[in-house]
Amino acid sequence: MADDLPSPRRRILLKLSGELLAGGSGTGLDRATIDGYAAALVDCLRAGYAPGVVTGGGNFIRGARIEGMTRWRADCMGMLATVMNCLALQDAIERAGAPAVTMGAFPAGQGVEPFDPASACGKLDSGFVVLYAGGTGNPFLTTDTAAALRAAQTGCELLLKGTKVDGVYDGDPATTPGARRFDRLSYDEVLGRDLRVMDAAAVAVCRDSSIPLVVFDATRPGNIREVLRNPSIGTAISEE
Repeated sequence: MADDLPSPRRRILLKLSGELLAGGSGTGLDRATIDGYAAALVDCLRAGYAPGVVTGGGNFIRGARIEGMTRWRADCMGMLATVMNCLALQDAIERAGAPAVTMGAFPAGQGVEPFDPASACGKLDSGFVVLYAGGTGNPFLTTDTAAALRAAQTGCELLLKGTKVDGVYDGDPATTPGARRFDRLSYDEVLGRDLRVMDAAAVAVCRDSSIPLVVFDATRPGNIREVLRNPSIGTAISEE
């Protein structure tokens, strides 16, 4: 009977900066922090979601900040850093009792499968957490753009951008007293105001693919599950 068929999992994509995986130090990998994110992703699985994850590589290297180094080469190093981050998260997720797979934008040796949208969708629907490594595989494009692309390629209904603040502000709340926090924004407002919560290419992909975006504080891994229950803890970005 049709009523006996399992409900389809709701595909979502989580973007985490590399710095978040480093815990308080900001560099390297922090085991307890990674275990916390793994537990939160397993919780999402058990709640019926199909989470994909894109990480940055800033806990190891940030291309734009390496003085004197050729930008495209530094960006390639950053893409390799995301492979390490994804493999660390995969290991933690599996230790937490859930299946996970790392898919790369370029060949990265054992442990990393080549990214293919159909294969990724199959894994998501089968109950895997899918970790997308290597950014887009191209320098000069951010991992925010990679997150938007993977969300579009795998038919995600929501993109979660985890940051160190609780939403989008009209100025840096750490340095701008009285900076205004937005509860909701349209894609065009984000682009028109140059709010830079994600790069313009990523926002345009979300807009053109009608993928809602929520920017939230991910320094507490439990907020990943909470923002799915209550998007108002962050800033929601969608069509007007």
